[in-house]
Amino acid sequence: MKTGIVFHKKYLEHEQTPTHPERRERLAYTIDQLTEEGIFEDERIVLINPEPAKEEDVLRVHTREYIEFLKAASKTGGFIDFDTNVPVGLFEVAMLAAGGAIKAAKYVVEGKVRNAFAMVRPPGHHAKPYTGAGFCYINNVAVMVEWLKRRGFKRILILDWDAHHGDGTQEIFYEDDSVLFISTHQMPLYPGTGYPHEVGKGRGEGYTINIPLPPGTSDESYLYVFEKVIEPVAEEFKPEFIAISAGQDNHFTDPLTGLALTARGYAEMMKRAVDLAEKLCKGRLVAVLEGGYSVESALPYTNLGIIAALAGMDISNIREPAKILSELRWRKRDYASQKVRDTVAEVRSIHSKYWSCFR
Repeated sequence: MKTGIVFHKKYLEHEQTPTHPERRERLAYTIDQLTEEGIFEDERIVLINPEPAKEEDVLRVHTREYIEFLKAASKTGGFIDFDTNVPVGLFEVAMLAAGGAIKAAKYVVEGKVRNAFAMVRPPGHHAKPYTGAGFCYINNVAVMVEWLKRRGFKRILILDWDAHHGDGTQEIFYEDDSVLFISTHQMPLYPGTGYPHEVGKGRGEGYTINIPLPPGTSDESYLYVFEKVIEPVAEEFKPEFIAISAGQDNHFTDPLTGLALTARGYAEMMKRAVDLAEKLCKGRLVAVLEGGYSVESALPYTNLGIIAALAGMDISNIREPAKILSELRWRKRDYASQKVRDTVAEVRSIHSKYWSCFR
């Protein structure tokens, strides 16, 4: 079975300013790298052409007032917050990004591909029902998950490994027991949410799991979190579909964060997620691009690693250029490993009330 890649050249058109962290080069350099590696010609890869999301799909996540604001602001230019302006033409691209996530899920559900990676822009996981924020306008993953729920999926796992906490996605599903939201993220860091005691509310209590990580957290600690939290609770939840908010700002060269993940680490994480999907939900998995702002040193290699892991390719040689590896030595922190273990113990203790695997 093949792996789908969603991409459209229109994703390169969105830009707040040429120097904004979330600029077109985030994907442009990746496309160059994937082309150089022959990914688009590989028989294991299917290129998927996205279509704009339908307004009815987006309105299941966002309020009509907010969507009408985006429409109007996209005609003249607008402002949401200091980091999130609305450039002219934004709404069309944002709807195509949300539609790209849906199209990826559709291809997986219909069995046209085993799994898929939606390489979309702009990102979405900070977008709440009533507003955008943090470079995000429409919550692409949430729109996709709601689309899946309407097609009969009753248990969906969202794994958000962006360095910034997915506060928008958390808020949308905070009272929903059909969605298990797990977030690993740097703390302290924007947006300042995602503490272990944030566990959900009402029917959704216990279905939000936050694992804040200290600056300097590296590959080994991420895999430890997978082993001790993500894998056991996923096996107990038994998802029918896995959605990944694939933020790539955990990389050791990212200018906005302080984590120390490598391209190989990203590939290993995705391989574990793929293995979980194969074991629990017939391989059904879609990753959706979120953050990641090291446009030359990280994104071409992290995206390559993610695609290679999704497609079952050899990931043993995934790595960054040797000339930048010196940055990893000063980004990693010796204390981070123990701090991660302490946090994992706290998370397991808090959630032992809800999940037998932590007792």
